[in-house]
Amino acid sequence: MKKYHDVFGEFIGSSLMVFMGCGSVAIAVLYYPLSLWQVALMWSVAVTLAIYTVKGFSHAHLNPAVTLAMAITQKTKWLNVPMYFFAQLAGAVFASFVLYALINKDLQAFEHAQALVRGEVNSYHSAVMFGEFFPNPGYESSLQVSPLKAGVAEGIGTFVLVLVIFILSAKEWRFHKWVPVLIGLLVGGIILCLAPYTQAGINPARDFGPRLVAYFSGWGEAAFPAVRWSFFTVYIVSPMVGGALASFCFTWIYKR
Repeated sequence: MKKYHDVFGEFIGSSLMVFMGCGSVAIAVLYYPLSLWQVALMWSVAVTLAIYTVKGFSHAHLNPAVTLAMAITQKTKWLNVPMYFFAQLAGAVFASFVLYALINKDLQAFEHAQALVRGEVNSYHSAVMFGEFFPNPGYESSLQVSPLKAGVAEGIGTFVLVLVIFILSAKEWRFHKWVPVLIGLLVGGIILCLAPYTQAGINPARDFGPRLVAYFSGWGEAAFPAVRWSFFTVYIVSPMVGGALASFCFTWIYKR
């Protein structure tokens, strides 16, 4: 039965993280401007609270890239990987649907004020809390980001995240109870570095779950980056590759 507790924990933790994190982006877009620092801080709090909430009965991966890396290093059974993936995605979808239900009326008012027609090409400007885009719509006038550059950025960000998680979790240490806080701060730091370029997904479930909600809520193909399938290579494949490489790097370091 414990493995089902783990799966439930992945669902609950992912839901909490996405609701708070994507909610902070929604606040910045719809209600009053938040700086990048404030959004990054909210994501740090979201990740930290999500881990603390479920770590008593779950591994608290909350990220398919972390789950894959844990399976590669035999810290998680491969048999559990599909269930973890599904729970993480389901949690992200559930949280995004709840967030959408709460803000849709104000979102429509925002679209009307900005002359955005949901589903048209430029309507992704009102869907930024439900999926990442490159470059960040707020930096379009100053940055040009190719799919390759975006993919490399997401891969490096996830590599750093997973490697540090492995190192912090390698053994019990004096401040082990603070590990969730450190992981949350790390996520915030990565967001500060990458958000202008890719909005810093570094988590395939966190990106794809909200993006699905946007797709079925009227944005359609506008919920995906302009370059067809680049959402898959940038926000799903690249983080998974980055996480896998981090697991190999960690294994190499600790075998020396």
